[in-house]
Amino acid sequence: MSSSSAQIIENIVLIKVKDGTDPSRVKAMIDGLNALVSLDTVLHTATGPVLRTPRSSSSPLTFTVMFHGRYRTKDDFAAYSRHPDHMRVVEELGAPIREDIMSAHWVTDRVPEGAVVLPPGSAVRVSLLKLKEGSGDEAKGEVLSAVAEGIRDGLGRVEQATWGDNFSAFSKGFSIASLTVFKNMEEMEAATAAAAPLQEKVGKHVDGVISVDYVVPHPQPASLSL
Repeated sequence: MSSSSAQIIENIVLIKVKDGTDPSRVKAMIDGLNALVSLDTVLHTATGPVLRTPRSSSSPLTFTVMFHGRYRTKDDFAAYSRHPDHMRVVEELGAPIREDIMSAHWVTDRVPEGAVVLPPGSAVRVSLLKLKEGSGDEAKGEVLSAVAEGIRDGLGRVEQATWGDNFSAFSKGFSIASLTVFKNMEEMEAATAAAAPLQEKVGKHVDGVISVDYVVPHPQPASLSL
């Protein structure tokens, strides 16, 4: 690992809110999740609405809210997960309005020191890939290489990118995850137009793709009191 990079744990949670939910309840959940940035083991958190699901997605799963968290170690991530404030937000604000949920966690050393916290207004794309049944380590290696190659195609517009093996117990079988950060949506759209679709490169190994785009929200005053 380069001395100029930080090893972190990426945590992505995708939530589908029940149809017809009062927007004030969705906002309360998002505000509660964003307020968890105050916890000692948290390096970064940002939660906001999913703006779109790119056409490259081939999974029937759809989500409406994305949470992104970063932690220094797996122990820090575990401490965050079981913290009473986190549990209250999940159980009291999230669970009653949630129709579906999945997550992705991976270890990376590709985040530059000083850039762990993403600037508000940054555009983020998260992609999750499910390998075909029976795929081995060689196939996974090919897919991870293709993910890295696709990200390199966008260099010059990409602010930062990470990818790796998804170790979440709630992955729904999507074992490879990546996160790409752009300065804004315009930069994301330009990079996407220039890059070859990932599925053309790895289609023989992949049984499903979920991609979601969102913009890092500007901080809002929020309280953890419920």
